[in-house]
Amino acid sequence: MTSFQDRERAEEAKFVHDADIQFRIQARRNRLLGEWAAERMALSHAETEAYAKAVVQADFEEAGDEDVIRKLIGDLTAAGVDTSEAEVRTALETKQVEARRAFLG
Repeated sequence: MTSFQDRERAEEAKFVHDADIQFRIQARRNRLLGEWAAERMALSHAETEAYAKAVVQADFEEAGDEDVIRKLIGDLTAAGVDTSEAEVRTALETKQVEARRAFLG
């Protein structure tokens, strides 16, 4: 019976570890995405740092990426930057790969 319990504990630990890594990658992706958008809006270095943190925080509003995408499109449009949802989604995918490489590489 202990063998089964040991396997169960190992699986639970692996699940927690994988979820933690995914969370960190996603937070890093959102930060990179915020920096990308801040550059497009021509924000200063201090404003870029604050904006990147705000994008990371925006991801906690609801499950999935739609909250982040809405924030970016709204902020870019409000700043007078010509953008589209497709462009933001492409940047999100690109930054996801970049964040994964940086974290795991």
